[in-house]
Amino acid sequence: MERMERLQEKARQLTDKPGVYLMKDNMGEVIYVGKAKRLKNRVSSYFRKNSSHNEKVRKMVSNVQDFDFIVTDSEFEALVLECSLIKQYDPKYNILLKDDKGYHYIKISSDPYPKITSEKQHTGTGTFIGPYTSSMAVKQTVNEVNKVFRLPTCTRKFNFQRNTRPCLNYYIKQCAGICLGKISEKEYQETIRQAVDYIKGGSTQSIEKLTKEMEQASEQLDFERAIRIRDRIQAIQKISEDQKVILGNQKQIDVIAMAQNGTTVCFSLLKFRHGKMVDKSDFIFDDVYDPIEVRNDFISRYYTSHPDFPKIVLTDEVNIDQSLLTDYLTKLAGYKVEIQVPQRGENRKLVQMAMSNAAEQLSYKVKRSGRAIAALDELSRLLGLSSTPEIIEAYDISNLGDSGIVGGMVVFENGQPKKSDYRKFAIHSTNTRDDYGSMREMLERRFSRYQTEQGESSFGRLPDLILLDGGKGHVAAVKEIFQKYGIDVPYFGMVKDDKHRTRAIAKEGGEISIAAYKSAFHLLTRIQDEVHRYTISYQRNVRKKTMLEMEITRVKGIGEKKALAILRHFKTKTALYNATVEELCQVAKIKPETARELQLFLEQLK
Repeated sequence: MERMERLQEKARQLTDKPGVYLMKDNMGEVIYVGKAKRLKNRVSSYFRKNSSHNEKVRKMVSNVQDFDFIVTDSEFEALVLECSLIKQYDPKYNILLKDDKGYHYIKISSDPYPKITSEKQHTGTGTFIGPYTSSMAVKQTVNEVNKVFRLPTCTRKFNFQRNTRPCLNYYIKQCAGICLGKISEKEYQETIRQAVDYIKGGSTQSIEKLTKEMEQASEQLDFERAIRIRDRIQAIQKISEDQKVILGNQKQIDVIAMAQNGTTVCFSLLKFRHGKMVDKSDFIFDDVYDPIEVRNDFISRYYTSHPDFPKIVLTDEVNIDQSLLTDYLTKLAGYKVEIQVPQRGENRKLVQMAMSNAAEQLSYKVKRSGRAIAALDELSRLLGLSSTPEIIEAYDISNLGDSGIVGGMVVFENGQPKKSDYRKFAIHSTNTRDDYGSMREMLERRFSRYQTEQGESSFGRLPDLILLDGGKGHVAAVKEIFQKYGIDVPYFGMVKDDKHRTRAIAKEGGEISIAAYKSAFHLLTRIQDEVHRYTISYQRNVRKKTMLEMEITRVKGIGEKKALAILRHFKTKTALYNATVEELCQVAKIKPETARELQLFLEQLK
């Protein structure tokens, strides 16, 4: 208490000007550096009583013994200074930019007929080219060179003492068919030399060298060799042309996108230079509670330590400090750097590519499919949720006129159905078609169970998102139930079109179109179809039991109560059909003659 009071008093004396603050622990080490538009407001917020900090901030504040501050003339100067101080101190509570990179090599094996492969380690015999920091560039180069020069990529050891059947690559003209023994070791070594020149010199220098060799072969009347070299030149030119059209005239672009799972996020950065992708980097951070803040921090921090500046940065979030970051990157680069958030067109496709990469990379860490992460992340953005929903509950109502009114609840966990948590509801509050009243009853019973069973069952925890099969009327109808039980869970309706397909998300006052959000659209459609299937299936079973119950009452001596007792006990038709006279007498408390009459009646129903 004494520590917090001392820090509160010191924070109250700060200025309202922009600046940077440095949080320190009991050893005097800087554990966090932040910037503020108004120092007094920002720093004071850390030390208020009953503050709603997330877990990461609470942990940081618990270790703060003192803080320093530096006043600046503008928020822009504060950003520049913040990045410089983070680089200097490397504080433990700021995001640490550690990507997934190691060193990578291109290896030419030492066999008589060498193969060219990409390697993570400089081990074994052979010739190594590198090291390179980009695994993508290495793999892309190896794939290109093997295709252009038709080198073998199989695991075969070439033995020309016996006939060998070539693999598929030979027939699709991606391998020269070394295993057939038609290419001499000398000729193959020459091909390898040309391939290494291509790797080291690039396509332009390689084409120049190969052109000279082709002309020399023609002058020496070695037309077969000249034709082979010509084919290689054409293959290099085709690959070069295919790569150059990726971005058209936009030559220097970085694409940054984020995927989130709970409090873990992954940034993927795709780097395009001279019309083709040259690198990809992935960064994973834990304990992230503010996606907007971490995006701003990532962009400023990354370019402080990676001074290969593009002309354009494409990103996936409209709420970042776009103008502030643009000024900062422009100052670092020494020329104009634009930050854009594309909503359509080719640049939007690039952002979606980065989002897909981030989702796939994150899937390895959290052991979920990249498709599920991408869908949940897109759904979170679409609905404006603070984090991606791990647990989703969906509700639907089904009825047959004025009878057989039932409800169903399905649960999706990490984008996949969790059938063990599905629940059925027989609606009691109404016997007429009242979807709103039925939905209210279902949610009231669910939340009542939550209050009495916390930690004891699947009903004893709340989901991250609730979806109702219906429009804004359903959303408005259940509002009082959420307020009554104090449930702070976001909830929306799922709206169908006239062909019974999900077309929008309903909220109070309007709808959110989902047609342009492919991943979220497929997930929502799947959830809506599943809750509808489950509820209809339950309703059909109820209807079958109701009809069978009515049929049984036709037997003399069996009324509605006895028929209901029989169906509740035997549950399935098969069990009922196989019941003995003694079992029927005991369950329904009927005479043996009545039980035998019932058996005969059931035989006729089979």
